[in-house]
Amino acid sequence: MRLPRTAHTARPWRIHQIADDFHLEDVWALPTPGGPDDLDRLVRQISGGVPRRPGRRESTYPSPVEGFLPRLLFAVRWRLGALLGWDDREAGPGHRVPSLRDRLPTDLREGPRGPDLANAPFTSVFQTHDEWAAEMANRTCHAVMHIGWVPDGRGGHRGQMAVLVRPNGRLGRLYMAAIKPFRYLGVYQALLRQMGREWQAGSPRTAAG
Repeated sequence: MRLPRTAHTARPWRIHQIADDFHLEDVWALPTPGGPDDLDRLVRQISGGVPRRPGRRESTYPSPVEGFLPRLLFAVRWRLGALLGWDDREAGPGHRVPSLRDRLPTDLREGPRGPDLANAPFTSVFQTHDEWAAEMANRTCHAVMHIGWVPDGRGGHRGQMAVLVRPNGRLGRLYMAAIKPFRYLGVYQALLRQMGREWQAGSPRTAAG
């Protein structure tokens, strides 16, 4: 379910100070009900459970979402990026733009970093008990995926995802405008359904049943 921006901006997240020059694109409630300490489980599910990979950057990735339309959209995007050089290593964090790791206060820099994503060009920035941020950058934009762990209002907790973006000039603004309909028509819905299925499949209650 898509949420109002205040669902993200009203919470005391550490990311507010670190990425205060980024634009908040979307906020979504994730179908991942759990207890107060389950963020790490959600992070491992989203990342694919892989550890951080220093210096690694792929030019192409498989679709992180199931379904024909999302897979087609991701295949077209990665192919176009390869042809135009959007996703070259030189365009990533620490190259075209500084990594958000450079902005971290000491406690976050020395704390857990979290895993990179196995099926998308995101590298982890920091992880706390209730907050995880991962970044990616290419020729079009610098983006952050922020995962928070919040009370659900019914005595439990759930995940919450926010997407923050800093477009790279006119190209970035045009790119974000062009992909917006596809994000809402196919990608986000498929992503949330897949997250919910994987979460339920991995829950102790489901496994015991």
